[in-house]
Order: sequence, then C-alpha cells, then structure tokens
Amino acid sequence: MVATENSIYVSDKAKKKAQQLMEEAGIANDPSYFLRVGVVGGGCSGLSYKLDFDNEIKPMDQVFEDNGVKIVTDLKSFLYLVNTELDFSDGLNGKGFYFNNPNASRSCGCGESFAV
Repeated sequence: MVATENSIYVSDKAKKKAQQLMEEAGIANDPSYFLRVGVVGGGCSGLSYKLDFDNEIKPMDQVFEDNGVKIVTDLKSFLYLVNTELDFSDGLNGKGFYFNNPNASRSCGCGESFAV
C-alpha cells in the first residue's frame, strides 16, 4: 500500500472477505450499505477498532472508497485512522480483519487495540 492522500485503504484480501460477508448477510446488492470503521475506548492498549456494515451516513462522517469498497468513519475516529489499511488474515494463525495503522505507537498482541 502506498498512501497517496489522507484516506483509509482496503487490501484485496479484506475486500474479498467483506464482499463475502455482505453476500452472506443479504446486503451485497444494496448500494446503500458500506463498511463502517471506527475507534472506541477500551482494549489492553487503550483504543480498539470497530468494524461493521451500515447504511446510514451521519452528518460528520468521512466517506472514502478504495479498491471498490466504500468506507465510512466518524471524524474523531478518522484522526486515528488516517492512512490505515484494513487487511484480512486467514489460515490457522489468521486473526481475521486487522488494521495496519501507521499512527499507532503500540498495539496489543491480538492486534485489536492500539495506542497513539
């Protein structure tokens, strides 16, 4: 991934898995749905990632599209997520969706929480 602007990026593996999950949820053909990413307080490093499907854009939301995936985040979360890449790891030691966050000063072993 080469960051060319302030955005949130999606790897090919994450795109494929997100599309699969949208199909399983029956929302793959509904263009109003998107991937909502966010940051919430908690976790062993202080902040945790939140990931879900949504179809409601709020007034202060930031909207991006990368690799054919529409991503929406609230403004406060975006400050922590600038130039982050959403990726997916499967297999025996796979950890599912995870974030490659250049803003994190440290993260926990599971990769689900971080600090800045």
